[in-house]
Amino acid sequence: MSADTPRTARPRHYLMCRPTHFTVDYSINPWMNPAKPTDGDRAIAQWERLHALFLDLGHTVELIEPTPGLPDMVFAANGATVVDGTALVARFRHEERADEAPAYVEWFRARGYRVQQAEFTNEGEGDYLLVGGRLLAGTGFRTDRRAHAEAERVLGRPVVTLELVDPRYYHLDTALSVLSDTEIMYYPAAFSPASLKTLQELYPDAVLASAEDAAVFGLNAVSDGRRVVLPEAAVGLAGQLRARGFETIAIDLTELLKAGGSVKCCTLELRAAAE
Repeated sequence: MSADTPRTARPRHYLMCRPTHFTVDYSINPWMNPAKPTDGDRAIAQWERLHALFLDLGHTVELIEPTPGLPDMVFAANGATVVDGTALVARFRHEERADEAPAYVEWFRARGYRVQQAEFTNEGEGDYLLVGGRLLAGTGFRTDRRAHAEAERVLGRPVVTLELVDPRYYHLDTALSVLSDTEIMYYPAAFSPASLKTLQELYPDAVLASAEDAAVFGLNAVSDGRRVVLPEAAVGLAGQLRARGFETIAIDLTELLKAGGSVKCCTLELRAAAE
């Protein structure tokens, strides 16, 4: 699609978690270095700007209470995958994050969602991205490949398995972003040859990110169908998106990037049951 193609934004419903307890005191991905100082106040200020931006764009944002001792809980996208009012709650690979899952189970149950605790390791929308009626599912570093069949059964969507091969892009949402019901952008080198072929066949007109834009987490973005919120350092990617008719909104989340997260990691979409 060209820059002249009209695009329509659709109001979204998101869940976020304030980084009240954010720090980096362990390492479970290549971005995390406990020896590198973090600034909790700066992390909160950056997150608050993202939260306010979503509200300004007309989206609904709910909050889950941050739990002391769980510094990565700010990355709400990892907590679950929500489709048609069913929440498939994550089962985290690393012990450091395991206690996040019960908090999400409680939150969703209290609000009337159908809740399924994952049997196999999966890390929510970190590795499950809904594109129209299809669920793209990442594996290789976090989510167990066996979890993909579980997601297909619980969420009622056909699943396409994609294997990640670069440890810097350990979740699918660090290497691929959903732009609309039919469009995506991704970093080709993050995927195995077979998975890259699958993406090329399914999305021949996808936006392809450069190594430079991928390295600043430019693909960890959120789109409402017209406006794309992405890290401000991903200037090349932003230009490609504008050429396709998207509006781009740049934001600084570099403090949270010290833990391997950015816009999408902070944002879990809540999809209600169809009426």
